[in-house]
Amino acid sequence: MRRCFSTATNYFEIHLKNELAGIKQAGTFKNERVIQGKQGVLVKVTGSDKPVINFCANNYLGLSSHPEVIAAGQKALETHGAGLSSVRFICGTQDIHKELEEKIAKFHGTEDTILYAACFDANGGIFEVMTGEQDAIISDELNHASIIDGIRLSKAKRLRYKHLDLDDLETKLKEAKESRFRLIVTDGVFSMDGDVAPLADISSLAEQYDALLFIDECHATGFFGKTGRGTAEAVGGSPHVINSTLGKALGGSMGGYTTGPKPLIDLLRQRSRPYLFSNSLAPSIVGSSIKVFDLLMNDSSFIGSLQTNVSHFRKSMAANGFTILGNDPTHPICPVLLGDAKLAATMADELLKLGIYVIGFSFPVVPKGKARIRVQISAAHTKEHIDQLIEAFAKVGKKLNVV
Repeated sequence: MRRCFSTATNYFEIHLKNELAGIKQAGTFKNERVIQGKQGVLVKVTGSDKPVINFCANNYLGLSSHPEVIAAGQKALETHGAGLSSVRFICGTQDIHKELEEKIAKFHGTEDTILYAACFDANGGIFEVMTGEQDAIISDELNHASIIDGIRLSKAKRLRYKHLDLDDLETKLKEAKESRFRLIVTDGVFSMDGDVAPLADISSLAEQYDALLFIDECHATGFFGKTGRGTAEAVGGSPHVINSTLGKALGGSMGGYTTGPKPLIDLLRQRSRPYLFSNSLAPSIVGSSIKVFDLLMNDSSFIGSLQTNVSHFRKSMAANGFTILGNDPTHPICPVLLGDAKLAATMADELLKLGIYVIGFSFPVVPKGKARIRVQISAAHTKEHIDQLIEAFAKVGKKLNVV
């Protein structure tokens, strides 16, 4: 049957093609590379003759393909099925969902936890429940997109403070002094720059001005801090509410959560829209995530090897003349600043030819003129992997006149 297209449809398609052409012209078009097989330190990428070393995954502890994690997911698939075909409050809650929520709360030292399909959903579902028209949300200007979108759903007064600027945060707290509740919102670690929030000082301001403190720990949970408890363990501070993900260091599958005071978690179960209207997490994901928390709470040796790798990379790259972003030299997000979007894309392609899998980041993911290659180090990388990475950067950097 022949389809008929209206004039509006034709014009809209022309508009879409022009938008895409503009993105390509700017050098910021995102081509998705295809991995053949499982996620890991070594991956086979379509178009490459042999496996390449993966330095752009959030697989900070190398647990996404850990044999015990995979086995636990397979067991849960056999015992609890492929999925629930339902939301949690109807018939989508299993015993393993409650077990995982209890383990997460124990890990963070909180009262209770609620699971979501992703941390994007957790961030999208919390702020309109926590706050109303009488309240104020005070947010770091570089917070993750999911936080920004979640705050938009709240009817609270919204204020933004300059990135990591405690003086500006204090000014905004004073501006919101008439509000019923004031909620400070920050990433623990900012994923594009690797910056760590000065959480101890933010906590002091929260206490001084009788404010609540929310923190997103997606790029900290499991590996940052002495035992992987995150930003508060690494730099101090006492957040009231923590959102994080199961899709990065904690097994790499998907899923997110909010953990904090039990009355808040109870209220989220009643009113949080992404929770109420999304299917519950698949049993295989829950089973593998339970195993991840068991591994972390019984053995934190992963973290020591991660720190050794990060230190070696950062020091060597600086000695070779590269600029590495991030205000904490211990964090495994190590963005190599290049500035130009096309240069970042070209450099990533050249590095792939040398067996290094990284991706160039440019606007709108990062500000214009701040393009970079975000290198992410894993505990599963060996010293030889890191050496090969450094050598490849030095070779391509000279070829492209970066250093």
